[in-house]
Amino acid sequence: MIKGIIFDYGGTLDSRGVHWSEVLWQGYRQAEVPISKETFRTAYVEAERALARERIILPGDDFHTLLRKKVAIEISYLPEKPDETTRKRWTEEIAAYCDNAARGCINEALPVLEQLHERYPMMLVSNFYGNIDEVLRAYGIRHLFKGIIESAVVGVRKPNPTLFRLGVDALELNPEDVLVVGDSLRKDIEPAEKLGCHVLWLKGKGWTDEEDRQTHPNTITRITQILETL
Repeated sequence: MIKGIIFDYGGTLDSRGVHWSEVLWQGYRQAEVPISKETFRTAYVEAERALARERIILPGDDFHTLLRKKVAIEISYLPEKPDETTRKRWTEEIAAYCDNAARGCINEALPVLEQLHERYPMMLVSNFYGNIDEVLRAYGIRHLFKGIIESAVVGVRKPNPTLFRLGVDALELNPEDVLVVGDSLRKDIEPAEKLGCHVLWLKGKGWTDEEDRQTHPNTITRITQILETL
């Protein structure tokens, strides 16, 4: 019997299981940035590395602010450098597109989260930049979670199962009493299963074709399906 739930955040609650590179790529297309997807993916990876090296994202940054910083770094890695006016326009348009996309997904997830909150204590466990508390507050869902285990704060990143162990401990439950919901088979589902947790894989478009071909018996494609499984 499930007595508590752990949610991943990025890719799970804010993009319907779709890898965030795909959401950003749609933002680039919307802004008509003249680059190939391969070039974009290279810039995406370099920006993630830069964010890991330096404390660029601050605890008080909401998601729109995070996106502006992240996209500005990505654009700096493009082989052809746009002028400052174009760079700023692309950054603002892409950040606004992605923020609106995330907000739409959160609004879809909200009724499900509210129903689950009435029945179970919930934790959030996420690889994030140190500002997820502010992101959740800005989107109006922080109160639904008992607490947050964030990689940038605790110094451990998924797929290390320690992150989920901390979430289970915070719920004051045994792993076999906890359901973990995440969008990544490797980073969420497999480490949670190693601990003995129940799992639901919210599967959308992944980073690679290999990920898209992977399967798991406990797979959902819409967050509303969580209610149908409990």
